Amino acid sequence: MKSLSASQAKFILHWGELGTRWGLNRTVAQIHALLYLSPEPLPADEISTLLSVARSNVSTSLRELQAWGVVRVVHVMGDRRDHFDTIHDVWEMFTIIVEERKRREIDPTIAVLRECADEIERTTPEDKETRKRIKDLLAFFEQAASVYSEFQGMPGGVLRQIWKLKGNLKKLFAAGG
Repeated sequence: MKSLSASQAKFILHWGELGTRWGLNRTVAQIHALLYLSPEPLPADEISTLLSVARSNVSTSLRELQAWGVVRVVHVMGDRRDHFDTIHDVWEMFTIIVEERKRREIDPTIAVLRECADEIERTTPEDKETRKRIKDLLAFFEQAASVYSEFQGMPGGVLRQIWKLKGNLKKLFAAGG
């Protein structure tokens, strides 16, 4: 990939903006977008050139993407540099990102809510409204994590079939409810 087309640049810029809304560094998201679009793995210096980003920023961003599990190092015959590639299967990428977000955001939230629920029972049992709200929120997060665990064990093909049901799920549950 020697240069970016207008469509590639537009997508990469948008993915970077989307990443910032999800709490990611813009460059991290842009590098992910570039690797997603690239037909072959890219070395860090080429990523730096294509995105006009400092090489040090590229290195830091690549490490973060590797920590998320969506970018891996690939070796190319005849080239001693590390090249980087990302997952191109949208479902696999989605699954990894959701798992990582659960691990980084949901699991710690559940732990804090449990601590708060225990603490409020011991220290201020008369604060019934706070206790109720914390317990309700804890119950919601625990249920969401449980539903996630159910889906996590399903093969990708099953999830794709469920996804295709779209509005039919609403009809199915409306009929049974």
